[in-house]
Amino acid sequence: MYHIPPIPTWDALHPLVIHFPIVLLLLSPVFIFLGALLKEPIGGSYRIAGLILLLLGTISLFVATSTGEAAADLADRGGGVNAVLSAHENMAGYTRMFFAGLSAILLGMVLLPKLLKHEETRFSTTFMHMAFLILYSVGILFLVNTAHAGGRLVHEYGVHALLPADNSSAADAGSKSPVTSAEMDEQP
Repeated sequence: MYHIPPIPTWDALHPLVIHFPIVLLLLSPVFIFLGALLKEPIGGSYRIAGLILLLLGTISLFVATSTGEAAADLADRGGGVNAVLSAHENMAGYTRMFFAGLSAILLGMVLLPKLLKHEETRFSTTFMHMAFLILYSVGILFLVNTAHAGGRLVHEYGVHALLPADNSSAADAGSKSPVTSAEMDEQP
């Protein structure tokens, strides 16, 4: 029988939320690039979609680092884990701040011309966005290196989130007696 899994605590949410910023922040430059290449009004729609993905990715990055900090407080820090965990935490902080800065820059690039009622030119819609993507590639390096260190913690050192015990499945298993081979032979 299927049961609703227990709701994890804040420190156990890290494995569940960490993939959102990775996907959103890697997808955003694709939309920004397409927006820079395509003519108006389609290009503007792609640039706004890229901005929305960047903002959502940055917000989810703040959530992921918060849950990661809570999970790190519970992690066993023996052996090489401490060095990798410390590097992962430091890179996560840099990544978070870098993408917050990128979000502010792109928000200004998209909204400022509209607020000042300046006519968008090919310079503002193509060149500036392509230059922004060069800067964005540095953020991707931060993101990938942070994710790699997190992956090392899980796959190389076996660090994992502490999830609450699922008492319902243990109770169900305890209530059923095991079937012996003699009982199996008696069944039709």
